[in-house]
Amino acid sequence: MADFYQNGIITTLHNLTHRHLADLEQDLTQFSKRRPMGLLLPSLYSELQGEALPKIIRELKSVPYLSEIVIGLDRADETQYRHALQFFSELPQNHRVLWNDGPRLRAIDEELQALNLAPKEAGKGRNVWYCMGYILASGKAESVALHDCDITTYTSEMLARLIYPVANPTFNYEFCKGFYARVAGGKLNGRVNRLLVTPLIRALKSVLGHSDYLDYMDSYRYPLAGEFSFRRDVLSDIRIPSDWGLEIGVLSEMHRNFANNRLCQVDIADIYDHKHQELSLDDQQAGLSKMSIDISKALFRKLATKGTVFNAESFRTLKATYYRIALDFVETYRNDAIMNGLQFDIHQEEASVEMFAKNIMDAGQMFLENPMETPFIPSWNRVQSALPDIFERLYEAVEADHRDFQAQDAQHG
Repeated sequence: MADFYQNGIITTLHNLTHRHLADLEQDLTQFSKRRPMGLLLPSLYSELQGEALPKIIRELKSVPYLSEIVIGLDRADETQYRHALQFFSELPQNHRVLWNDGPRLRAIDEELQALNLAPKEAGKGRNVWYCMGYILASGKAESVALHDCDITTYTSEMLARLIYPVANPTFNYEFCKGFYARVAGGKLNGRVNRLLVTPLIRALKSVLGHSDYLDYMDSYRYPLAGEFSFRRDVLSDIRIPSDWGLEIGVLSEMHRNFANNRLCQVDIADIYDHKHQELSLDDQQAGLSKMSIDISKALFRKLATKGTVFNAESFRTLKATYYRIALDFVETYRNDAIMNGLQFDIHQEEASVEMFAKNIMDAGQMFLENPMETPFIPSWNRVQSALPDIFERLYEAVEADHRDFQAQDAQHG
């Protein structure tokens, strides 16, 4: 059972009583009459064939309070898109699949690219951005949750707890971040969060001094969680990164756009597991190595916008400070694991810290060499200003794909 301690400067909503799911869903069904709810699922086609997504769909089939489910489908040809339509047809809720690689959405993307208004690279950030655009275009949901499609321990209670804070009309939260203990398979997981993000934020606080932004980031128990919820109006003005800095970027945008009392985090699961990335010690363009570089640059960029001046010496000092703090964390997590009967590989943990320390320096060097790098995707407000009919066109493109291919499949069925 979680504690009730409020750490940091944003509200933490705990799981103190393990309230029955039926009670939560009864509340949410009532809330949905005043505040319709949606779910956003960014998915690779390959995840349709994994173990996690079929289970997620089985869980979602019984959820009574959702008005809309939007699935962003990446890396799918026409045959795979047709299969995805069939796969998701089990859902009783109103739902749509965005065929991001289809000719209609590609045409819209090419037009936005020509205006420098589209994501520069493929990936989760791009997928999420287009799904957010569709949510704005459809207007069917007022409160929206987002989670990944590779959660192997998924239950519908996760969704209920995640969306509750922004769905309850008596709460004033605009944004909610999910958190959980990354314990599965008898060991501690979540190395990037445990051994990079938290020690790096603490090191930045030590080197740079007091910072409202760093205090804010340090308040989140799991800043890299891919699960969050928000009110629809959040989406119009948010600028999200297209790389692995997505989660850090979203939290940074919430800090820029809203007062702390409009933000919260919620305990959504006792056990959580998903697909694991390789450490990739020898390849900075893959796995946790690329993730650590993108995350570090996201933090450096944000701090620079708030007036922090970085140079080579400050990054050397930061690396040394980070390294000492992170090694202390390894000892802390070792003791925690032993007391809880969990496996703990000190060699792997310290190898991760060594790689992250090197990548912090490399990320700093990249930042200094290319200070104009802007992986942020433009806000939908800006896109609509340039193309006033973009939402109507995006909505119609998705509807046309759905209508045409569903009709063809019905004829051939």
